[in-house]
Amino acid sequence: MPKVTFIEHNGTEHSVDAEVGKSLMQIALDNLVPGIDADCGGECSCATCHIMVKADWLDKIGTPSDAEDSMLDLNPEREPSSRLACQIEVTEIHDGLTVDLPEFQF
Repeated sequence: MPKVTFIEHNGTEHSVDAEVGKSLMQIALDNLVPGIDADCGGECSCATCHIMVKADWLDKIGTPSDAEDSMLDLNPEREPSSRLACQIEVTEIHDGLTVDLPEFQF
């Protein structure tokens, strides 16, 4: 089972076992990681599961779809490494993935 680490804005780390096939958003919710609101429940119709992927993981995560890109454009704190956690499905290749959480979700 892959291990994923979520880092809160204040530096608090949450390393969790990630079930293959689930989204990073669902994994965060299942493990009570604070900072993921997930208002739309993973339908890519909001940006309240905004994360920033560490640079060394960007190639393994891939690029956002047009729908995800549109949702991210609504976020005033979007960064080049920004993604929506609901749109990243965990696979074995994601073992060791580390993502940062923003101070606020919009």
